[in-house]
Amino acid sequence: MTEFPVKLFFYHTPELVPNPVTPDCAIVIDVLRATTTIAAALHAGAEAVQAFKDLDELMQTSDAWPVDRRLRAGERGGKMVEGCDLGNSPLDCTVDRFADRRLFISTTNGTRALNCVQSAPVVLTAALVNRQSVVHYLQTNQPETVWIVGSGWEGSYSLEDSVCAGAIVAALAKNTALEAIVGNDETIAALALFQQWEHNLLGLLEKASHGQRLLGLNNTEDLKFCAQLDTLEILPQQREPGILAKTV
Repeated sequence: MTEFPVKLFFYHTPELVPNPVTPDCAIVIDVLRATTTIAAALHAGAEAVQAFKDLDELMQTSDAWPVDRRLRAGERGGKMVEGCDLGNSPLDCTVDRFADRRLFISTTNGTRALNCVQSAPVVLTAALVNRQSVVHYLQTNQPETVWIVGSGWEGSYSLEDSVCAGAIVAALAKNTALEAIVGNDETIAALALFQQWEHNLLGLLEKASHGQRLLGLNNTEDLKFCAQLDTLEILPQQREPGILAKTV
C-alpha cells in the first residue's frame, strides 16, 4: 500500500455540509441528473456550464448572451421548465447542439449543492460516467481535505449520489489503506453500498426514489446513461463561482 495524504468526507446533502469551514477540494455529485448532464455537455463541446439555484437569475444572466451561443436548461421535479431549451437530460448533449455554446442550467438539487461549496479553492463535479477522471485528479493533485457532497432530493438522502461517492472511494482505496483516507462514517457506508451494487448500478438507480420518479416520466434511457461507469473522460472544474469548464 502506498501513502496517500487525502482525507475524504462524504455528506449526503448540501444541508449537512459544515459551515463556514471549507475543504481544499469539493466534489459535487448529482447522478440523476445534473452532474451527469454537466459532464455530457462539456464532453459534447460546450464552452462552459453556468449553474444557478434560481431560475429568474438564470434567465436574466443568459439574456446577455447571443441566442446562437447559449442553451438554457431548467428542471424542477424531473420535468423541463417552461421557457427553457432543455430539461436535464444528458441524452440531449450532442456535439451539433452544444459545440462552443454555454449551457445555463438550474435543477432541483444539483445546482443547490454547487452553490453551497463554490467558495472552495477547487470545485469539481462527479457522476458515475466520469468517475475515473475525478479519481485521476485526486491521485495526481492530492488535495489534503476533500468533501464529496451529494445533492440528494430536496434535502433528503439519495442512493444514487451515495453509490457514486462509494465508487470514488473504491478506486482510491485500491492502492492505499482505507482507514488512511476515510474522514467520516458516511464515506465507509458509501463504499459498502458501491461494493454491494457495483455490478448492477442500473438496478440500484431503478430502485432509488428519484429513479422511480424518472421512470414514471418515461426517462428509462436517461437512467441507463447515468448508470454507466467511467464512460466519459471529462473533468468539470469550477473556473469562477458557478461556472464549470473542461479541465485542460
